[in-house]
Amino acid sequence: MLDSILGSLKVVALATKTDFRSVTSREVALFEGPMGWGEFSPFLEYSYEESVPWLLSGIEAAFVESPRELRKLIEVNATLPAIDDPIEIERLLEDFDGTKVIKIKVGGDLHVDLERIANVRRIRPESRIRIDVNGLWSVDQVELFLKEAGEIEYVEQPCSTIDELRELKLRTGITIAGDEIFRKAKDPLDIDIEGAVDIVMLKVAPLGGIAKALEIAKHYGVPVAVSSALESAVGISHGLRLAASLPELDYACGLGTGALLAVDVAQLPIVDGVIEARDVTPNSEALTKFAVSNERLNWWKNRIRMTWGAGVQNAVAESGWKI
Repeated sequence: MLDSILGSLKVVALATKTDFRSVTSREVALFEGPMGWGEFSPFLEYSYEESVPWLLSGIEAAFVESPRELRKLIEVNATLPAIDDPIEIERLLEDFDGTKVIKIKVGGDLHVDLERIANVRRIRPESRIRIDVNGLWSVDQVELFLKEAGEIEYVEQPCSTIDELRELKLRTGITIAGDEIFRKAKDPLDIDIEGAVDIVMLKVAPLGGIAKALEIAKHYGVPVAVSSALESAVGISHGLRLAASLPELDYACGLGTGALLAVDVAQLPIVDGVIEARDVTPNSEALTKFAVSNERLNWWKNRIRMTWGAGVQNAVAESGWKI
């Protein structure tokens, strides 16, 4: 299998429209299998061990039959990075056609973040607001922020630890979505979320694929939302298949982040706030136009080999996948 992955490997660099958590160009590795295309795109600073679930997810996409879809159209939210120019905010939000929910990245200066939310409300007063803190604040900071922020649908990973989340929930009663608390855990099935997390955020690549994400959702039995990790259209399509296969899907999903890319390998358009769940084949011209140098291609090949040896080979052998 490793030879098959490396033999079909294409690596592209996709420019973003704006700085997204210090990312202005997203390198992604794509490979083809009997079930279609898979993506391997852990951020460049991730270790081989941390990249294992990302490669497992790509292998699942390319080599394993997808579960039965229960819906074809997936409601998505707009995603707003930490930008503060009202004109730039308005221009970016226009790319999220018909979305009724906006997820706003916060976690820096409280006053700047509050002004960002105020700008969004002036531009899109009818939209529901959720915020994503990436675990950067203390309980006190979040509590102070929430007193000034107005109505918030939910706050995603406001603090880094489960104890802090539980304390925040006790103090404020705010609806809390857990993200890093699961995807960075040694065992995402072994977390006591009682009184701490109301919504499980499922990101297919960092969690190791659709089957693993479905297992996590079933284990906790609370509402879930599906989000991306700034993948290309190939990786997003796998997230859409996860969203399509969930028994219940109560929240708009963060799977519209292709709108944050200036270029992509395929199109998954947002139309009236939804994206169709479907297979995606990368455009051959895009694969050529946005291809990285041979030096970067070899870097990614080595990264895949090292990640394979760091745990993927054993995980595939133990998976029970019919490959």
